[in-house]
Amino acid sequence: MLDYSVRLKRQYRCPVVQVLIFLQETTNEIVFTEEYRDNTTIHQYQVVRLWEQDSTLFLANPALLPLASLTRTDSPQTLLAQVAEQVATIPDREERQNIAGCVEILAGLRFEKDLVRQFLREDIMKESVIYQDIVQKEAFKLISRLLKRRFGDIDGSLVEQVRNLSAEQLENLGEALLDFSELADLVVWLEQKEQA
Repeated sequence: MLDYSVRLKRQYRCPVVQVLIFLQETTNEIVFTEEYRDNTTIHQYQVVRLWEQDSTLFLANPALLPLASLTRTDSPQTLLAQVAEQVATIPDREERQNIAGCVEILAGLRFEKDLVRQFLREDIMKESVIYQDIVQKEAFKLISRLLKRRFGDIDGSLVEQVRNLSAEQLENLGEALLDFSELADLVVWLEQKEQA
């Protein structure tokens, strides 16, 4: 925190207020420490422990909804239901999908997957750009490993072409890869995708 503060002050020459947010409840003493101290320096910062925060503020602001499921409650399941209800009221579809994706990810720190999916419709989350990005990155990692195993090291430009494919295209490549006998088959497949 001290290092970040000094860098920001040096670069922007303005006051710096630092806030450290802890997402998951713990008894680790670092979570309850609000300063760095050594022989010559005392550096203070603010600490927010989400599990101690009142959920009302978080439920009232769409931008904070992803964090709401991690706030203080006597009934975590009821809180998750309230978060899902608030997400459902967001009028802009794209914003609703993106916030639902963020809620799903962060709620997973506290709740079982099945419970999260019980309250948050999976179809909305799947349309979220965040969800799509995660799926695409995981699909790319798998396809990259398969290509490396099948053909060894591959030219960087081919790797970049594969990286730029959508999750659905990567899934199709995974199936097509079963029929490839040489690296040239991948080149042809990628060229056909560009022309389509």
